[in-house]
Amino acid sequence: QVQLVESGGGLVQAGGSLRLSCAASGRTFGSYAMGWFRQAPGQGRVFVGTIDWSGSSTYYADSVKGRFTISRDNAKHTVYLQMDSLKPEDTAVYYCAADRYFAPAYWRRGEMEVWGQGTQVTVSS
Repeated sequence: QVQLVESGGGLVQAGGSLRLSCAASGRTFGSYAMGWFRQAPGQGRVFVGTIDWSGSSTYYADSVKGRFTISRDNAKHTVYLQMDSLKPEDTAVYYCAADRYFAPAYWRRGEMEVWGQGTQVTVSS
């Protein structure tokens, strides 16, 4: 099983950009679909997007579609979340997740095999 460590969070103004990284340990990174979730203060954790094992397919929540992009580098065992046109409502703790199964409905349920510890993203207005 992989272990995940997120980085890249911080404070950014509305309209700005930020890129999160999620580094995975272990030799089986390529066997996992990867994704991102977020949790705003006082709310539950919600699905942001997911990418398949090869990086050829992605799926996003409607709230971030067209603004966020997920990519992965299997050689570096890293998945990225590029966030553009950020809004104050994007403020949340962002979590990286891994699961051997890839399907939008499955990922939307949020019951993933492996989770990172989270990184804070704050968007000021």
